[in-house]
Amino acid sequence: MSAVQGEERVVTTLRLTEMKRRGEKIAMLTVYDYTMARIMDAAGIDVALVGDSAANVVAGHRTTLPITLDQMIYHAASVRRGVKRALVVVDLPFGTYQGNSKQALASAIRIMKEAEVDAVKLEGGAEVLESVERILSAGIPVMGHLGLTPQSIHKYGTYAVRAREQDEAEKLLSDAHLLEDAGCFGIVLEKIPAALGERVASELHIPMIGIGGGKLDGQVLVAHDMLGANHEFSPRFLRRYADMHKVMTDAFTNYIADVKSGDFPNDREQY
Repeated sequence: MSAVQGEERVVTTLRLTEMKRRGEKIAMLTVYDYTMARIMDAAGIDVALVGDSAANVVAGHRTTLPITLDQMIYHAASVRRGVKRALVVVDLPFGTYQGNSKQALASAIRIMKEAEVDAVKLEGGAEVLESVERILSAGIPVMGHLGLTPQSIHKYGTYAVRAREQDEAEKLLSDAHLLEDAGCFGIVLEKIPAALGERVASELHIPMIGIGGGKLDGQVLVAHDMLGANHEFSPRFLRRYADMHKVMTDAFTNYIADVKSGDFPNDREQY
């Protein structure tokens, strides 16, 4: 019996809170296209994140900053068409919500109307609280993101672990409470000390999803990374569940060889 057949109930923001209360872990992965979304959803993933990491793994940019709102909507709509069960969350891209809460709401509304997804995610705490509150006031669910925030890479200048120092750790904890009090349904905690992540998860009632953040209420990885399609990225928090780089390279190499030799197509592969 597949995971979906055994658990047909559609995942909602309320269900994620119920899962935390029961101690049931939440599995979350990034996804950017229809085909992978169908496979992932059928496997039983709880949350499908249309991440701005598409800028890196799909478009080849060095950071997440260049991806646009139109591009995120395109990816999100593709994923939505492939998902029946999972909660679909979409990253608000850089420049669509920072410092302008009206723009933030307009960006979130476009994503919800044009891609028909379930929620949006944005990075930051007190600095973006006004945007969070304005989006929530329109009835749009919001997921937060604290710790290492890739959209702020030029501010910090490094992808090193965040919140090692007490003042930054205290700010992260304060920001997490602010986001929960505002009405966020969950928070991603990226690349922070495990003890801090676990403290945040224990103090808050909403789910904490980790990516290098310790044993939290759930975990998220970039699908291309955990599938082993990208060999250049090897952070400590990454576990590879396949070696798609080798699988794909072998397939392409064999196809090229068969075409060059005339072996493909054979008699059975023609009309």
